[in-house]
Amino acid sequence: MTSKQSLERRSRRHYLAAMVLGTALATIGGAESAKAAEISDAAVTNVSRYCTACWRNARLPADRWNDCTQEVFRRLLERLEPADWTQVLQADTEERRELVRAIDAVKKRTQRDRKRTVCLSEPVADRRDSFDRDLQEERDAVNQAASELLTPRQQRILQLTIHGWGIADMAGELGLRAERVSDEKYKAIQKLRVHFHTTPS
Repeated sequence: MTSKQSLERRSRRHYLAAMVLGTALATIGGAESAKAAEISDAAVTNVSRYCTACWRNARLPADRWNDCTQEVFRRLLERLEPADWTQVLQADTEERRELVRAIDAVKKRTQRDRKRTVCLSEPVADRRDSFDRDLQEERDAVNQAASELLTPRQQRILQLTIHGWGIADMAGELGLRAERVSDEKYKAIQKLRVHFHTTPS
């Protein structure tokens, strides 16, 4: 590897570290920001990779991984000194336990939020679907009964009524007197009412 390539790789690592810590630093005070400046790029990269593996294994939504990692960094910045970050991935250290506690807390909160969102959205969708199905079944039943019980004129009057037509408008459309339209509409509704009141459920 040439010296130029090595320099480019170090620059990319530094940029990555800045990106990872950026959001976390936006939510904390000056003291933590000063501490973060002392943390090595390698420590930031290693912890970030470890977090990503945890989110993948926990099957958290991929679009939440970055936010979860930022929250872990925020917690660690509040609890660990910069020099301690080199120990967070070492076995059986207090720093490692602090990392595990932070990851566990963030994971559980994200899972709770996800379950809460699912619980809130699914019943609403189910009720709406059920309502739409029931409404369509009722319309089909009315249309079927109308085709069997009503005269063609009464069917037409019923259709126009459903679409919001008034008596005067229907009279003009059908070439009938308003009184006749009103009478036919009344007869059509009465026929359907009797039918549905006597039809076994």
